[in-house]
Amino acid sequence: MSTLRGHDAILEKFRHALAKGRLASTFLFVGPAGIGKRTFAMRLAQAFLCERVPEVRLEPCGECPSCHQVVSLNHPDVELIAKPADKAFIPLELLIGDAEHRQRAGLCYNIALKPYSGRRKVAIIDDADYLNKEGANCLLKTLEEPPPKSVLILVGTSEQRQLPTIRSRCQIVRFQPLAEADVAALLVERGLCDDPALAQDAAAHSHGSLARAALWCDEGLREFRSELLGKLSASEIDLTPTAKWIGQFVDDAGKDSAAKRQRLRLVVSLAEEFFRAALLAVEGGAPAPDSELANSVAAALRWMPPEAPASCLDLCLDVYGHIDANANQATLIEWWLDEVRSASLTSLPTA
Repeated sequence: MSTLRGHDAILEKFRHALAKGRLASTFLFVGPAGIGKRTFAMRLAQAFLCERVPEVRLEPCGECPSCHQVVSLNHPDVELIAKPADKAFIPLELLIGDAEHRQRAGLCYNIALKPYSGRRKVAIIDDADYLNKEGANCLLKTLEEPPPKSVLILVGTSEQRQLPTIRSRCQIVRFQPLAEADVAALLVERGLCDDPALAQDAAAHSHGSLARAALWCDEGLREFRSELLGKLSASEIDLTPTAKWIGQFVDDAGKDSAAKRQRLRLVVSLAEEFFRAALLAVEGGAPAPDSELANSVAAALRWMPPEAPASCLDLCLDVYGHIDANANQATLIEWWLDEVRSASLTSLPTA
């Protein structure tokens, strides 16, 4: 696991727990998207099941049959589930089996089986943010009474997005954003960017997320961001043409609805970045991280009421929930832009 970047302190805590024989059975990994939480979980599974290196070292060889099976998701003692692209939540079938096999299939059933290897059973729930109340209830027995030799890892973005019944029964592991140097190095190492200078620029805009940095390497996104900043900093948004323009950019992600939702989240995140920088400027905080954003914020604050950035930022955060709920794309974009336009031009009433 020495190849994992940015999470050495967490790795050492796991090593210490193993050495003391005090490894917990259930974990909740939280932190921003794209910083390596799922990769860390999969590498733990490799280390627990490696045939050549004792698990206490947490240094899987990467060459034995077990290590290869974990990577290819074919190991009988590893269960990985995630929200399907066409679903709003993680389906119950993935947790407890379909209607014909209730409690005789799914993650909760499989993790309770005796380990095939004789070592551990490892289950990973990616996208744990998308466990609804019914799904969380299905997990309660497994969380409250973990099967012997089992490790269950839930991967999400924040504690607040998990139901209290989940949070209270897991050991929470908080992952921090990656350092810019690590993001830039990973972009080049993984072949996501072949230009070191562009990789460094992408890392500077990544907020510590490799996934976001990889998107930034796309010239089309950089051009879109420049135009979006120009529209947001203008004193009036031409609603219909702007909505169609954003809609086309989202549609260019492909026919897959999940890809479109991800693209729309990216658009909103660019606006969120703009309004967050404007809010910091109003409050005398740190300047924007790049000159283009700083200039756009300065232009906007010449006409924008000081209360507006906070209101627009809240709107952006609200939109993420509507995207996850599969709201109609065109309607959502128009509503969001109209609300941003209204909030940008309206001061809060005096108390």
